[in-house]
Order: sequence, then C-alpha cells, then structure tokens
Amino acid sequence: MTKIKVNGEPQEVTLPLSVADLLQQNRILQPEMVSVQINGSFVEREHFADTEIKPDDEVDFLYFMGGGQ
Repeated sequence: MTKIKVNGEPQEVTLPLSVADLLQQNRILQPEMVSVQINGSFVEREHFADTEIKPDDEVDFLYFMGGGQ
C-alpha cells in the first residue's frame, strides 16, 4: 500500500493503479463529467487508462457544474 491524496484527503492505494482505476475505486459514477489533475497538471481524458498513479501524488477530481443565468 502507498499513500496519495485525493481531493486533499489521504488515501491508501495499491500500485500499479491508473487514473481510470482510481476513478472506479472512488465510485465516480460519471467519469466523463470529471477532469483530473495530478500534482497540478491536467490529465487528458484519453490517457486516464494509461496514466499511472505514483506514491505521494496529489490527485484532484474537478466536477463541471452547469448553471448561472
């Protein structure tokens, strides 16, 4: 097990782990509506399956919200 942060919260994960796997483990129901940053850099959606999480990474799931006037 290794430690990472997801949305600022510590999380223990087993490596190897892709971004796609992490989304699934965190029960993200609509991954197509989420942008992902690792250590402040955006990951392209088409690379979710082949981008590996590394020890001590800081991962942020960013949700797009519609609305306004």
